[in-house]
Amino acid sequence: MTPPPEGATLDRRTLNRTLLARQHLLERADLSVGAAIEALVGLQAQVPRDPYISLWSRLRGFDPADLEALVLERRAVRMTLMRTTLHLVTADDATGLRAVLQDVCDRGFRSSPFRRRLDGVDLDELLAVGAAVTAEKPRTVSELGALLGERWPAGDRTAMAYAVRYLVPLVQVPPRGLWRRSGAPRVTTLAAWLGLAEEPVVSAVIPPDEVALRYLRAFGPATAADIRTWSWLRELRPVIERLRPRLRAYRDEAGRKLLDVQDGVFADGEEPAPVRFLGEYDNLFQSHADRSRVTGELSWGFSYLRRGTFFVDGFLAGAWSASDRGGRASILIEPRVSLSAARDEVVAEADALLRFLAPDAASRTVDFVASQR
Repeated sequence: MTPPPEGATLDRRTLNRTLLARQHLLERADLSVGAAIEALVGLQAQVPRDPYISLWSRLRGFDPADLEALVLERRAVRMTLMRTTLHLVTADDATGLRAVLQDVCDRGFRSSPFRRRLDGVDLDELLAVGAAVTAEKPRTVSELGALLGERWPAGDRTAMAYAVRYLVPLVQVPPRGLWRRSGAPRVTTLAAWLGLAEEPVVSAVIPPDEVALRYLRAFGPATAADIRTWSWLRELRPVIERLRPRLRAYRDEAGRKLLDVQDGVFADGEEPAPVRFLGEYDNLFQSHADRSRVTGELSWGFSYLRRGTFFVDGFLAGAWSASDRGGRASILIEPRVSLSAARDEVVAEADALLRFLAPDAASRTVDFVASQR
């Protein structure tokens, strides 16, 4: 679709379809796993299987072994980035994004309860020791705290360990984050894992301007508040002022100013949107101050904890959960809107997801909560 004229008002359906198109949720894309991760500016990864589900819903013929290979070969890493949450990014992006977002991690730590529990501990020395012991070999938080406790016997071991986790660029190493195997979260420094000469906290490899452009290309058109919600970056006004000659401007129905890249993909608001399933967390929900372009009249929050989400006609329609016990795999669907004619499509997509999640199951069942049968 040709981009609307600058200054146009974009309705909710146009913003919805445009976002889904940019997220490869209108039509699965023929992209490599690495290219998709970079196009999406990383994937939420607190739940180890979520990146796999995110890519299955976005890529045609996605094979989880391809993502596992990137992790095992150290071409993709899981580390703290946007909003101080765990993300899966390519190794090429990891250093640059962390440098830009180091201030976000610093602020996250200062506002955490751990900072107030470090009285009497030299923070610079603590981070140096923490970086050294995690670079030596991957450690769990408990192991890291115990080692730091040897240097500061009176210190709060948990607080010291989490200070290092917030402030030192660390990555969670496999088997954590693999498809069919896992393990306790163990961390080492990004520099040690990637064989870098130093940690990427001095200068940004990816300028903040470029990060903002990449966000808009994946999630726009969007407001400055949306960029801040996605990244937790502050001081965005000078970034936007520098970028303004390279951007297009629109309005949403509430009159808010939307910014976009010149070559941003657009989709017609009336374009059909297939049923899609996502994991427990997805940046589709985390990337706008106003989520209504994907939630419609519903809200997304704690009621979806430990559940995935699914979409009908492009908008949030309910929750799902999966189980696989004794070779019997099942998905339980909890609609929060009327599915009407879309019910068969929901079942078909759920069945396809279940085959992806449990390819060796002896039986697979798609069911609805009792009140929705």
